Amino acid sequence: MSKYDKMVEVNRERSDEKIAAARAAIRKMMENGDRVSVPKLMQMTGLSRGFFYKNPTIRADFDRAVEQQAGTVDPRRGILDKAMDGRIELLQQQVMKLKQENDALKKENQKLQKALNKKSLNIIKNL
Repeated sequence: MSKYDKMVEVNRERSDEKIAAARAAIRKMMENGDRVSVPKLMQMTGLSRGFFYKNPTIRADFDRAVEQQAGTVDPRRGILDKAMDGRIELLQQQVMKLKQENDALKKENQKLQKALNKKSLNIIKNL
């Protein structure tokens, strides 16, 4: 076996090891319910960002994992949704209260306009 063939074989083995490590990390994140992201995978495996984007095998695994997680719910999201629902309800109540106040002010304004018009008519008649 020539030196070149040996070098190609060693590079292939390293590449296979990297792919196995990346796949294991993706699988582990999926099992733990962690959101799969390139920065987290970089941190877990020590591999470069480019490896996850340029390697077609890993890119396909990564995309599949992200697609699967698109339907899952983050546990923190439920808490945030409840808090936001409470906030929305509070704001809706505030809007209703302001609408009622606005309607009351419009009615009062109409009454005052009518009174002002009557007063103006009385002044004109007295002239």
